[in-house]
Amino acid sequence: MSEIHLAAAVVNEVKKAVLGKDDAVIKVLLAILARGHVLLEDIPGVGKTTLAVAFSKALGLEYKRVQFTPDVMPSDLTGFSLYNKESGRMEYQPGALLCNLFLADELNRATSRTQSALLEAMEEGRVTVDGVSRPVPDPFLVIATQNPAGASGTQLLPDSQLDRFALRLSMGYPAPADELELLQRKMRGDPLADVARAADRGQLAALRAQVDRIFVDDEILQYILRLTQATRTHPQLVQGASPRAAISVAGLSRAAAFLKGRDYVIPGDVKYVWVDAVAHRLVLPAGAEGSWERAAQIAEAVLGSVRPPRLR
Repeated sequence: MSEIHLAAAVVNEVKKAVLGKDDAVIKVLLAILARGHVLLEDIPGVGKTTLAVAFSKALGLEYKRVQFTPDVMPSDLTGFSLYNKESGRMEYQPGALLCNLFLADELNRATSRTQSALLEAMEEGRVTVDGVSRPVPDPFLVIATQNPAGASGTQLLPDSQLDRFALRLSMGYPAPADELELLQRKMRGDPLADVARAADRGQLAALRAQVDRIFVDDEILQYILRLTQATRTHPQLVQGASPRAAISVAGLSRAAAFLKGRDYVIPGDVKYVWVDAVAHRLVLPAGAEGSWERAAQIAEAVLGSVRPPRLR
């Protein structure tokens, strides 16, 4: 099976459990191929956890989930050292982060110390316990969910943490026809039981290697930089997109080109990922109304104001 058909098989398996959200499914796969992490923000019950579990099954990944509450400790994620009477030594007990796909459920209910432990794993690919650093497994992906700001028991995630997510997505309510089919499937059993493994970790590594070979012309890189620089000078923003954001957009654009069957990136690939890759990284003035929605509108406006290159 070719790499593109393998990626399509993964998408088809996930769609068995996640109905009517094809764009969200494809973009999560883009993040996985680009070695990025995903933030899902939405109200409870629209399928965020189902999406994460379906990907773990379709890709044959070891999956762990933590429901974040204020009493979740950093050691719950990183692990801890425990004294062994027989050996007379402290022995490391792995935490929840030692997996391939980690679901951080309701991340914005966690304390700052616990969020910091997660940040190290996301950015550095390691956890540190008692001064000893240990690598997380390869591949390693975080899919975090958060309830909308202002929901009971939540707090805003810091800008530094938001910048670690390649994409921020919102699934929203399903269409009536999709919701009816979902109810019908639930009456017959768990839709996740129908999701089969379409690829393994070795095949995922091969897919990522193929994405790494996608050609990105310097004109495309300049286009991405013009877009990011336009956010930094926007009069309605306190803070624009970071260099990490530009790198993320380039990687996601490569993955988009791959899924569309091309070995080179075009401006349309950049446009496809731009808003979801950048809006959550933009900082509006304190007290700005509807900050998430407004940030997305600004990112969309920037996209329309910067002329894309005409590649030969």
